[in-house]
Amino acid sequence: MRDRFWELPLPRLQPDEWEALCDGCGKCCLNKIEYEDTNELAFTRVACRLLDGEKCQCSSYANRHDFVPDCVVLTPKKLAEIAWWLPATCAYRLRHEGRPLYKWHHLISGDRETVHRAGASVRGWTVSEIEISEDDWDDYIIEDLS
Repeated sequence: MRDRFWELPLPRLQPDEWEALCDGCGKCCLNKIEYEDTNELAFTRVACRLLDGEKCQCSSYANRHDFVPDCVVLTPKKLAEIAWWLPATCAYRLRHEGRPLYKWHHLISGDRETVHRAGASVRGWTVSEIEISEDDWDDYIIEDLS
């Protein structure tokens, strides 16, 4: 990977650089409620069935579409369409908006645990969608996901 590649425009990133940009917070794997009448988006503590809530990683990343067909494949083009849907701390969203990465990001800190120590991940506070009926997701809305 190139030195400080994360500062490049996103479309110029190589595939391995694109993947490395992920901060490992797990927030994108939280289920969201989109209210069609207001177009509001609410994040919940209800996580995708494949999220490992301690590692904050997909337990079957390479095969996730076999289990979750509508899992979003994030690309620079797709990001332009859905950046508002990503959490405000997301490295992809930050770079899309021309903002720098947080100091806790592993590409800055050199340590993948800093995202967790900074309290910027979902480690330890999610509940799997397997355990919660979709009708009850409103009970798990998160007020602030920054």
